[in-house]
Amino acid sequence: MIDEFAKGTLHVRLRRDREALLWKLDGLSEYDARRPLTVTGTNLLGLVKHVASVEARYLGEVFDRPSPEPLPRWQDHDGSDLWAAEDETRDQIIESYRRTWKHSDATIDQLALDAPGHVPWWPEPFSNTNLFAVLVHVLGETNRHAGHADILREGVDGRTGMRPEHDMQIDEDARTAYYAKIEQAARSAASVEAQKAVPP
Repeated sequence: MIDEFAKGTLHVRLRRDREALLWKLDGLSEYDARRPLTVTGTNLLGLVKHVASVEARYLGEVFDRPSPEPLPRWQDHDGSDLWAAEDETRDQIIESYRRTWKHSDATIDQLALDAPGHVPWWPEPFSNTNLFAVLVHVLGETNRHAGHADILREGVDGRTGMRPEHDMQIDEDARTAYYAKIEQAARSAASVEAQKAVPP
């Protein structure tokens, strides 16, 4: 009974975070969806592409249920899952992710939480694992990258939130005042710290 409750709870959270990640692409131009937004090249469409490949491997290959989506061998990983090439459309990447969800959901539904899996890229003695550990790992990866997408999207156009129903009109005056309040607190704390460092 507790296993089914735990599996159901983790699965609901995974579904929620998948949708949150995809929502961060809504309304963006092709350029803004793809362009590097950090010095390491992190970009919104690339996050979706990356999380799709992570999920396809962990909830497919690890349980000897290869993904129907084309994936290079994990040994050949070259970072190309972190950005979208010119000939890859946004729709192709999103649809590939959604197909991965179906394959992953079938794995989750059909296997018990203690079903054995093998993660060859994990070091010993952790490579032999089970669905529970992998599901927690995939949820953590998805949640982490959805958080990255939150920050990136806020930097592009100021939109924040986890789901469309939480999206609100931006009050620029209130946002500016809130930012200034936090900035002033940081400057005051730095000033106090600097005064402490000055010898008497």
